[in-house]
Amino acid sequence: MNDISAPLHASYIDTPEGLDDLCSALKGQPWIALDTEFMREDTYYPRLCLLQLAAPGTIACVDPLALTQAQLDPLLDILYESSVTKIFHACHQDMEIFHLLRNELPSPVFDTQIAAPLLGYPVQASYARLVEEVLGTKLEKAHTRTDWSRRPLSSEQLDYAADDVRFLGPLYLDLRRRLEERGMLAWLEEDFTATTSPTRYRSDPQSAWLRVRGTQRMSGQQLAVLRELAAWRESAAQRANRPRGWLLRDDALIEIASRMPAGIEELQEIRGLSRQMLNRHGEALLTAIAAGRKASPAPTPRGRPAPLDEAEERLYTGMSQATARRAAELGIDAATLASRGDLVDLIRGNEPCRLLSGWKRAAIGEELLRLRAAVLKD
Repeated sequence: MNDISAPLHASYIDTPEGLDDLCSALKGQPWIALDTEFMREDTYYPRLCLLQLAAPGTIACVDPLALTQAQLDPLLDILYESSVTKIFHACHQDMEIFHLLRNELPSPVFDTQIAAPLLGYPVQASYARLVEEVLGTKLEKAHTRTDWSRRPLSSEQLDYAADDVRFLGPLYLDLRRRLEERGMLAWLEEDFTATTSPTRYRSDPQSAWLRVRGTQRMSGQQLAVLRELAAWRESAAQRANRPRGWLLRDDALIEIASRMPAGIEELQEIRGLSRQMLNRHGEALLTAIAAGRKASPAPTPRGRPAPLDEAEERLYTGMSQATARRAAELGIDAATLASRGDLVDLIRGNEPCRLLSGWKRAAIGEELLRLRAAVLKD
C-alpha cells in the first residue's frame, strides 16, 4: 500500500478557524474524497450531520451542525471547483445533500461503485467489500446505526466516519490506473456526468405515483386519481419537511384512489384516515380525487414483461451468446454486462434501456444493436 493510504489522524472541524486551516490544506489538491452522514427519519429532506473528506495528507470530519452556511461556503467553494475530482462511493444520497446545499452539484466526479464492475467486481459492491478486496483492509461495522445528529460524537464514531473516506483515495487511484491500462476509463465519462445532473435529485410530485406499490389491479381511472393524490401528498410533505408516510400511508392512498369517494362522509369510511387528518386535509383530498376523475386514464405502470415470442427468443439467444463472449474478453460476469431484463428492453425497444447509455453502450450495446438490425433485416 502506498504512502497516500497510510493511516492519518482525522481532524474534527467544528470552528471557523479550524475550517480555515482545512481549506488551506485542500487548496490545489487534485482530488478530494467525500462522504456524508445524515438523518431523515422525521423529515422529508435529509439533514446533513457530518461531512467527511480526505485528500493527499489530509483527512477531516466537518461538523455542519456547529457551523453556519456562510461559514461553510469557503469549503463548498473548493468542493465545487471544477479542477478538483470529487471521489465518492455510491454518490446518489451524497449528491442529494450537495444539491440541497447549493441547488447545484459538484463535478467532475469519480464513483468507485460505478467504476468497479468494469474490473470484474460485483455491481453495487459495497465500499467495505472493495476496500477489503482491492486494498486488503477490513473495515469495522460497529456504528452503522449511529444517530449522527447527537452531540458530542465519540472518538470511535469519528474514526468510523473517517474510515468512509480514508481509503477512497487509494481505491480511486488503483481503479483509475487499471481502467486506464485497459483503455476503459473513457467509457465511464457518461455515467459519471449523469450523476451530476440536477434532475436526478429533484422529486417531481407528478411522478410520485409511480413509486406507490400495489397498483397492479387498478384501472386507468383509478390510477389517474392515485396520480393526483400522490402529487398532493408529495407537495405537502415537501412543504412541511415531513416524511410522506407520516402524512398519508401508501395503503390508504391506494384505497382512496380505488374507491374514489365523492364526499367527506365517504372519506370517513377509509381506514387509516384520522379525524384530524380529515379536518386538516379532507377538502384537499376531495379536490385531488375530483381532478383524477376528470383526467384521462393513466397508463398502467410497466410490470413484468410478457414472455418472448419465438422470433424474440431466437434474438435473445444470439444476444446472450454475444454478451457471454464479450464478458469473457473483458474479464467480467455476463450478468454484470447485460441482465436478461436489459436484453429484453433492447429487443423490444423499451426506454430507457441501460445498454444504450454509459459504459455498457461502449462495451456491448453497439454490438447488440448491430445484431438486432441484422436479424430484423433478415
